[in-house]
Amino acid sequence: MALITSPPSNPKPLQFSPLHRATRRPGQAEFVLSRAMSNTSTVLNSGHNISMSNKLLLNTKFSNHLHKNANRTVPHITSAALVEAAEPKPEPEAAEFRRILLSDVVVNHQRRVFYGRKWNAHDLANASVVLAMHCLCLFAPFQFNWSALLVAVTLYVVTGLFGITLSFHRNLSHRSFKVPKWLEYFFAYWGVQALQGSPIDWVSTHRYHHQFVDSERDPHSPTAGFWFSHMSWLFDTTSMNERCGGPNNVGDLQKQPFYRFLEKTYIIHPIALGALLYGLGGLPFLVWVALLSFGEGWHNNHHAFEYSARHGLEWWELDMTWYVVKLLQAIGLATDVKVPTEVQKQRLAI
Repeated sequence: MALITSPPSNPKPLQFSPLHRATRRPGQAEFVLSRAMSNTSTVLNSGHNISMSNKLLLNTKFSNHLHKNANRTVPHITSAALVEAAEPKPEPEAAEFRRILLSDVVVNHQRRVFYGRKWNAHDLANASVVLAMHCLCLFAPFQFNWSALLVAVTLYVVTGLFGITLSFHRNLSHRSFKVPKWLEYFFAYWGVQALQGSPIDWVSTHRYHHQFVDSERDPHSPTAGFWFSHMSWLFDTTSMNERCGGPNNVGDLQKQPFYRFLEKTYIIHPIALGALLYGLGGLPFLVWVALLSFGEGWHNNHHAFEYSARHGLEWWELDMTWYVVKLLQAIGLATDVKVPTEVQKQRLAI
C-alpha cells in the first residue's frame, strides 16, 4: 500500500460497496462494527488535518446508524471480479446429473447406444448373438430333457468357471497365479467358447477397466449410465476405441501365436461347438446351453486386491473359482498364487 506523504486535499467519507449481499455469519456484525471503529481510530491518529465537517466516521448520526444496523451484514468485498469469484457455484452433480438407483455413482456423460449413432459391423454382430441367445432361452420349457440339462450345466461350468473367471480373468488379466502353458491354453480355449470374445480382446478391455475404473475412459463406465455399464457397451465398439484406443496393453498375449490365432479365428470356435451340440442332441441341447457367477460377485474385494486369485476373502463368501485354484495348487499345477495378507486386508477394512 502506498504511503501518504501529505494530507489529502479533499478527503471523502468511507463508502460501502452495495455489490454483494453476503450471508451473515455469527458475530459478523460485531466484527464489522469493531473494525469500523478501529478504522476510526486510525484516522484520528494519522495526524492529518481533517476538518470536522468531513470526519464522517465521528459523526454521531453515522455511529447511531452503525448500531441500528448491527444485525445487517456489511460486505467486505468491493471488487466486482472478487464478488463473482466468491459466489458459490452450484454443484454440477445436483444441478445437471443424476445418480444411479441405489448407488453413489453419478451419471455425468450419458451414452446413447441404441439410437442417434452409426452402428458398425462389430456392433451388429454382437447384438445379433445376444438377441439369438435370449430367443433360444424362450424355448427352454418346451425343449427339456435331462441330457440337455446335463450338457448345459457341464458347459456352463467349463466355459464360465474354467474359461472366463479362472482363465481370462484371474490368470490372464491379473496373473494371480501360474499354471503350465499347456493348461493355460486349455483353459483359455474354453473361455473362447463362452462367446465373450477372444482372450486378447477380453483381457485388454478388463485391464483398461481397472486402469480407468469408473472414469470417462473406463470401457464400461457406470458414469455413462446403468445400462451402458451393464451390457450396451458391448454394442458400441466405437466408444471403446474413443475411450481406450486399440488393445495395446496385452503385449504379453500378443507375442504368443496361440492367442493371435484365437483372435483371428474367434467366431469359428463357438459356431463349431454349436454345430456339434446340434448334431448330438438336436435343438434341446442348443436351447439349454443358451439358458445357462462363480465367485465373481465379490467385486468390491476384487477391486481392492485386483491381483488376488481369491475374491471371496471371508469364509462365508462363496468363491468356486478360488476352490479350483486351490485344487490346482494342491496337485502342483498352480504356482505363485497371489492373495492379500491379513495386514493388507485390515488396512482397507471399513
